[in-house]
Amino acid sequence: MNYKNIRIIFMGTPEFAVASLRKLYDAGCNVVAVVTAPDKPAGRGMQLQQSAVKQYATEKGLTVLQPEKLKDPVFVDTLKSLHADLQIVVAFRMLPEVVWDMPPMGTLNLHGSLLPQYRGAAPINWAIINGEKNTGVTTFKLKHEIDTGDILLSEIIPIGDDENAGSLHDRMKEIGAEVLLKTLIGLSEGSIQEKPQEERMVSHAPKIFSATCEINWNHPSHEIYNLIRGLSPYPAAYTKLNEKKLKVFSGKIEISNHRIEPGTIETDHKTFLRFSTSDGYIYITELQQEGKKKLFIDDFLRGFR
Repeated sequence: MNYKNIRIIFMGTPEFAVASLRKLYDAGCNVVAVVTAPDKPAGRGMQLQQSAVKQYATEKGLTVLQPEKLKDPVFVDTLKSLHADLQIVVAFRMLPEVVWDMPPMGTLNLHGSLLPQYRGAAPINWAIINGEKNTGVTTFKLKHEIDTGDILLSEIIPIGDDENAGSLHDRMKEIGAEVLLKTLIGLSEGSIQEKPQEERMVSHAPKIFSATCEINWNHPSHEIYNLIRGLSPYPAAYTKLNEKKLKVFSGKIEISNHRIEPGTIETDHKTFLRFSTSDGYIYITELQQEGKKKLFIDDFLRGFR
């Protein structure tokens, strides 16, 4: 079977998923419908905002479905009427079995890690927070438990020593799109062998909460630095300065055998602001004080007292 003849329903919502949809569209794939999140009010005027995937799909004239509930009988019947051979999921909600088990070729997912490592909602963040040197992307077939299906293809992606979650995300979405298209072609040719995940290798990447983002200055400098990188630019690590939340987007490490209490703030009010850690200092280079805009350190210090 030619991969261009496979009837595909694509499911995704954020910018990460757009790269994959674009790759499929540009390759001439037969995307019969795109499923994405409903429009949501946002901004000061609470105007309805379309998802990044909807904006791209609409621009290309693709059919867009936006169900409130994925088990809605009307939505399920609509999917059936499209007679898709395959469903592809990239950064979307958890699907009910009635949906993911519908097409004859199944439903495949693109995940931002080397499964079974970093199963869960925030694999990019946790790989950096944990100081990994490599991560990757994996395509796999969906089944009942989240991120547990048989692996189709994967590709290793090195993580730069100073790379943050934002830059890794931007590289990963393009590499992931390439791997997704390779997977589709391999499935059409019958050249891909599905492989069960090795349960002994499992690790998890749970959703990021506010408590995860708070910096503990009693930790070693490299752990704090990795937390800052892993949460930048969003949702961002934070600490408190003058009783206000201070988001930290980037910094530099200095290892020092000091006797200063961790969390102590030092600054010359001109060029540096640093916090002591258990084994040195973190020099803040980009930050945002609560209620203010994001600034580089020299601009911030001009108005800091």
